[in-house]
Amino acid sequence: MKKALICGVSGQDGSYLAKFLLGKGYRVYGASRDAQTASFINLINLGIKDDITLVSINITDFGNTLECISKIKPDEVYNLAGQSSVRLSFDQPHETHESISTGNLNLLEAIRFSNLPIKLYNAGSSECFGDSFIPANENTIFHPRSPYAIAKATAFWQIDNYREAYNLFACTGILFNHESPLRPDHFVTKKIISGACKIYRNQSHRISLGNINIERDWGWAPDYVEAMWLMMQKDQAKDYIIATGKSHTLKEFIDTTFKVLDLDWEKHVVIDEVLRRPTDLQVGRADPSKANNELQWKAKLGLNEIIENMIEHELSYSNYSTPNSYL
Repeated sequence: MKKALICGVSGQDGSYLAKFLLGKGYRVYGASRDAQTASFINLINLGIKDDITLVSINITDFGNTLECISKIKPDEVYNLAGQSSVRLSFDQPHETHESISTGNLNLLEAIRFSNLPIKLYNAGSSECFGDSFIPANENTIFHPRSPYAIAKATAFWQIDNYREAYNLFACTGILFNHESPLRPDHFVTKKIISGACKIYRNQSHRISLGNINIERDWGWAPDYVEAMWLMMQKDQAKDYIIATGKSHTLKEFIDTTFKVLDLDWEKHVVIDEVLRRPTDLQVGRADPSKANNELQWKAKLGLNEIIENMIEHELSYSNYSTPNSYL
């Protein structure tokens, strides 16, 4: 039985990855800063909390990280931890840098010191590219434009350096935007879905948003965790862009959401300049052909299906239950 350690198991990707790996027969260790007090609501929603060995790890503390790695001796480590909000990173740049780049460096060092044949996956981000008017591929130059993107770019080059210098199996998945019912409400896509459903139920009347002309490549989170696993099964560690290859504006996302609910978004959406970021990416486009060809992976769901699934779950959401059809 393979052992996998997931840092950031309580988040959207960590929870779906845990469910996926359990299905593959792994013994899954789920890491959190304080496993005794964390709610792990996403794991409960997916019905897998009792199937995971929960452990307390603070990856910004090297000693604690090394101790846990040496004790668990995992075959695979998935680093999905860290501050994940681009907007919040402008308010908390130090916390963002420490939780992402310092945490990643400590994992690399812990694996190197352990002398164990551990494979490491690092959660990268399309934010590293900045605006990608031409679809970004694995050779596209980074131009990070937020503290979050800078931290993610740093972690990417740490992985590259340790792979070359110490021959570690370490890889980065450069994931473009990916959504699901487990997205926190402060993410704009979930905010739109939740807000529109409240309007549909006559529980609210408007949604305040910032720049709705941005363009992004949106995928389905459960599809993307499979790509993470596939990267870790290769004989040689490589970095891959994970995306659908099709981008849409946020206005399209809003329009599709409201049409599914038979509503007119222009009657309910208010543009609030305060919600604009100090710097923002206008266009995010991806070329996932390397993952398509080498991993035999391709995104299964398009934007309309993603929105429909999120709306259906939002409308049926009750007592923190998540229908299995969305998993």
